Amino acid sequence: MRSKIASYLGFARRAGKLTLGINGTAASRKVFLLVADVTASENSKKEIQKLKERFSCPLIWAEELGAMTGKEGCKLAAVRDRALADAILRESPEAPQ
Repeated sequence: MRSKIASYLGFARRAGKLTLGINGTAASRKVFLLVADVTASENSKKEIQKLKERFSCPLIWAEELGAMTGKEGCKLAAVRDRALADAILRESPEAPQ
């Protein structure tokens, strides 16, 4: 359910446990979940895959990530809290990649 995922992303952002953008995520130390926008460019998708391998974390693809995070144009969100990442994964309609 997308609204629950959006709520969990909002909780993570307010708690300071959400990093937005590819560059911000690359500078992070520990990431438990990557949420990427399906409209990301091919180069961005390659970078996102590299970050997924680097952090050894699940990756889910979402539509309208910018609207869910409150930051238009956002193509990647990194959840840095294990409990929130688990909650988002439970609500995700797709299996993590």
